[in-house]
Amino acid sequence: MPVEIEQFMCRTDNFGVLVHDPESGQTAIIDAPEETPILAAIKRTGWTPTMILTTHHHGDHVEANLALKERFKLTIFGPEAEKAKIPGIDETVRQGSVIRLGEERIDVIETPGHTAGHVSYHLPASKVAFTADTLFALGCGRLFECKPPVMHDSLKKLAALPAETVIYCGHEYTLANARFALTVDPSNSALKERAARIEALRADNKPTLPTTIGEELSTNPFLRWHDPAIRRHLGMERASDAEVFAEIRKRKDHF
Repeated sequence: MPVEIEQFMCRTDNFGVLVHDPESGQTAIIDAPEETPILAAIKRTGWTPTMILTTHHHGDHVEANLALKERFKLTIFGPEAEKAKIPGIDETVRQGSVIRLGEERIDVIETPGHTAGHVSYHLPASKVAFTADTLFALGCGRLFECKPPVMHDSLKKLAALPAETVIYCGHEYTLANARFALTVDPSNSALKERAARIEALRADNKPTLPTTIGEELSTNPFLRWHDPAIRRHLGMERASDAEVFAEIRKRKDHF
């Protein structure tokens, strides 16, 4: 039986997520941006959390770790490479680690770039992945601690997931990402249609997530470094994939 997912807003633009295994009754929190909306989601669903799966150390993803751990006596998982920066961490994970949520298998994928130790969580049976600040809808995370080739390699890992994989990201950045994407991929009809849908959703204050790997492959310029139209538009027909990615990321930084 697939997991059940409750997505909700935290802070100004963070997403909070509860992941519930109905067979075992176990529930995971994906990152802990803010205590109050997380508690409201727990009350709304009736799901008692048993663990927090931390993707990276930034404060807007770990702020509520200690408060939630004290309240629910849960276990906090997080990347081995950032264990000294994650409040309340109990168990460390790395590439290839497996966590169990009841009978549901959660595979850990190391996806550094935004931070040096960032990880993503993939639930292959439920066809869901939580990519936090590595892969956004129509975007990718800003490179605070790594060089572009590192993020490029991380995005290649996520792009290789099955196209039907449902993606939950860390922030509601999609509208700004869509407006930027059109500047580097202006002839992409699928992107134009998606951007129009996103404008309508945000005008109604509705979330733009989740997305899918398939939709990102067809519209997200940060996964389309190989596309001939983008390369022509950038004047980078002979560049490497990593160089095209780096140019797109640099342009987004100054957009």
